[in-house]
Amino acid sequence: MNQRQIGLENLERRLAEDLSLLELPPKEWVPHSEHEGTWVHDVVIIGAGMCGMVAAASLKMLGIFNVICLDRAPEGLEGPWITYARMETLRSPKQLTGPALGLPSLTFRAWYVAQFGQSAWDLLGKIPKDQWMEYLVWYRKVLGLPVRNEVTVTGMAPVTEDLIAIDATDGESGSNERMYARHVVLATGRDGLGGSYVPEFAERIDHRFWAHSADDIDFTALAGKRVAVIGAGASAMDNAATALEAGAAAVDMIIRRREMPRVNKFTGISSQGVVQGFTGLSDTWKWKFMDYVLNAQTPPPRDSTLRVSRHPNGRFFLDTAMRSMRQEDGAVVVDTNRGELAYDFVIFATGFRVNLDRRPELVNFAPFIRFWQDTFKPEAGAQNGELATSPYLGRDFEFLEKVPGSCPALRLVHCFNYPASLSHGKLSGDVPAVSDGGRRLAQGIARSLFVADRETHFANLAAYETPELLGDEWTDSAAMLGRTIEGAAE
Repeated sequence: MNQRQIGLENLERRLAEDLSLLELPPKEWVPHSEHEGTWVHDVVIIGAGMCGMVAAASLKMLGIFNVICLDRAPEGLEGPWITYARMETLRSPKQLTGPALGLPSLTFRAWYVAQFGQSAWDLLGKIPKDQWMEYLVWYRKVLGLPVRNEVTVTGMAPVTEDLIAIDATDGESGSNERMYARHVVLATGRDGLGGSYVPEFAERIDHRFWAHSADDIDFTALAGKRVAVIGAGASAMDNAATALEAGAAAVDMIIRRREMPRVNKFTGISSQGVVQGFTGLSDTWKWKFMDYVLNAQTPPPRDSTLRVSRHPNGRFFLDTAMRSMRQEDGAVVVDTNRGELAYDFVIFATGFRVNLDRRPELVNFAPFIRFWQDTFKPEAGAQNGELATSPYLGRDFEFLEKVPGSCPALRLVHCFNYPASLSHGKLSGDVPAVSDGGRRLAQGIARSLFVADRETHFANLAAYETPELLGDEWTDSAAMLGRTIEGAAE
């Protein structure tokens, strides 16, 4: 056994002791149930990336064990970290505790120091993304989180007001199955309520000429090619750098803005005040905060930008708006406000959009889901299409009905992914406050389950007969007092 393994085993023993001292996880308390002879899960979590695992761990720490995470990816490939996230390191500072749920022995820092030592930690700049994925794999193992990999959810529908049916396909066996849940958590990441966005004109071009930054791109095939990357965010820089490092002949960054955004506004006010207080804001103030941040835009990390600019064949075209694209002579011609440019391949780093038609798990619920545009009308000049199509969520990340009473089971579906940001702040898509988000979600589900099972819990209360006093701990002095009074009277 090498030193890294010894250090990790010591850390795991320390974590086990910490959990024991805190009496975590507590005893299970939710009554088990069945539907037509089939086991009913208390919670099914769709997605086993960082947010899905934090949700499962938070539920377990509240004594809710009848939980399963479903993820379509093979084990170890959940989330974006070693698939379409092409950065070298995380953006978040290394010391942030992220998914650790307030447990020091569960932090990335503890995991790293246990294997590489304090000196290595002191020298570490930012967290390499591959190591972050290794940490998440360990997180799942050490907490014993229930995950089924290579399972794709193909549909979901209400059975009753208190029960949801989930249809899924097992990728390994190819078999289909139906399972039931009292609550469903959508921990489905950046594209959680839709998918990648590209301009409509791109859809008319042969897909061999373009891809979205979240697609599985064969960068080796771009060696010697002319490549355009549309956008100026972190994913744009990371994809451009990856293409350059793969030997692309030239990579042009097509950037609509006249200047690159330079200040990460939300970082400037990050605090527990924002984490805990955002959800208490009025709708007007929530919109004002998020609209300002979106308009200011988040700058790409400095390291990612330098990763592009260090290549002489990496060019930045600012104040250049893409207007259309067409195929011509085995290439694509990009029409911009500055003229036409020819490329062999175009990568759209244009983000994601809410589109419920692309989510099979939500097709049956889509007509009933309330969005911000159904509830809130911003002031003139503050319209924002991305915010307007954000889901208008309840206090426990649950979807709300557009028309009250139209789909009562909708309250059982929780949106624990990036589009929840306008309702709850950034608690369900980024590293810094994900533990706070997980705890808020789990506490809400625990409250809902207890209320739903109140008759069972009351019956258990009434039936509980284990005495703490056995009757031999005292003498009844009232009888003696009576005899004393009678004797005095005589």
